[in-house]
Amino acid sequence: MLSLSLSSAAVFGAASTTGASAPTYSKNVARILNERCVECHRAGEIAPMAFTNYKEVRPWAKAIKDRVANRAMPPWLADPAHGQFKNDRRLSDQELSTISAWVAAGAPEGDPSDLPPAPTFETGWNIGKPDQVFDIGKDYEVPAEGTIAYQYFRVPTNFTEDKWIQAAEIRPDKRGVVHHIIVFIQEPGKSNAVGGEGGSLLVGWAPGDPALKLEAGTGRLVKAGSTLVFQVHYTTNGKPATDRSYIGLKYSSEPPKYRALTGRALNFAFKIPAGAPNHEVKSSWTAKEDVELAGLMPHMHVRGKDFKYTVVYPDGREQVILSVPKYDFNWQLSYELKEHMKLPKGTRIDCVAHFDNSPNNKYNPDPTKEVKWGDQTWEEMMIGWFTYTVPAQAEQQRASLQ
Repeated sequence: MLSLSLSSAAVFGAASTTGASAPTYSKNVARILNERCVECHRAGEIAPMAFTNYKEVRPWAKAIKDRVANRAMPPWLADPAHGQFKNDRRLSDQELSTISAWVAAGAPEGDPSDLPPAPTFETGWNIGKPDQVFDIGKDYEVPAEGTIAYQYFRVPTNFTEDKWIQAAEIRPDKRGVVHHIIVFIQEPGKSNAVGGEGGSLLVGWAPGDPALKLEAGTGRLVKAGSTLVFQVHYTTNGKPATDRSYIGLKYSSEPPKYRALTGRALNFAFKIPAGAPNHEVKSSWTAKEDVELAGLMPHMHVRGKDFKYTVVYPDGREQVILSVPKYDFNWQLSYELKEHMKLPKGTRIDCVAHFDNSPNNKYNPDPTKEVKWGDQTWEEMMIGWFTYTVPAQAEQQRASLQ
């Protein structure tokens, strides 16, 4: 995790802060938790405990201090030396100091009249109430044991006109058996939504990966007559379960100026030698037109060690735009650029990843075996996902000529 930038005196030396000068939950800490933690730490979300009021928070006060002090929480894996991200979850030095001083003072509640307004959430959703919800179309019976191949559920939208998606959120019905879900858009007349350049991807879900919330004036196009293809990775946990996962969509009120697409720089052909502690794998993607880069999401499995994106411009200039020095498979994070990057035609996105297939990797299923690309967790992947935008009008004109 990221190293702590505060001195130990600043973070832990606040034990003498008592009385009226001590931070309180109501006046100082609730705001931090509301802004940084409650999105996940509330009923029905991924976190195992809720932090929506003092009664819920107080038993966890010391654990909260410890987890934020070592930067384990909120989860954020990007090296701050490269790139600026609008969804950066890191607590500021002042927020860290406030939480530490509050715990050192005994985690007082303070005056409830000092509480900030509580954040509002649509029950069961992070994007607000969807305009329409689609589920996988059937109840899928997950057995108690065994390995389950990726399941694909094809769900017709029955759209009679093109739709522009402003926000989309996948909700796993039974989190305990759902490893991840990706929803692709299969356009009329096309037989495969999952392959190709990746532009057909609508949104994905995995622990830590936020819902899709596009900026005003930007949308994802779902053409009339399209089918939603749910790719679901189920994992058994010793108990049978019945799953019916679903996705919620919010539509743009008017045609957007920009169309959002998903690209990917991936490598199918790697072979990680048995016992290799730092095996390097590379991949690239080249822009076929002028685009604007909006976000990044590296993906590997349990042998993933680190991941880096570098932009190489047509004139040879290079710029590291994201470095994840300690990749963590348990947190599939997306990194949304604070400012879009203009990439002229011919710009290349180079990705470099390293894998630890040695016995020193405690998550390694079997360091004695060579590892190749595969769907299952004990196999590996190397994908540099990214989101980019192009002018929507140009895209529609191009589609009309096809």
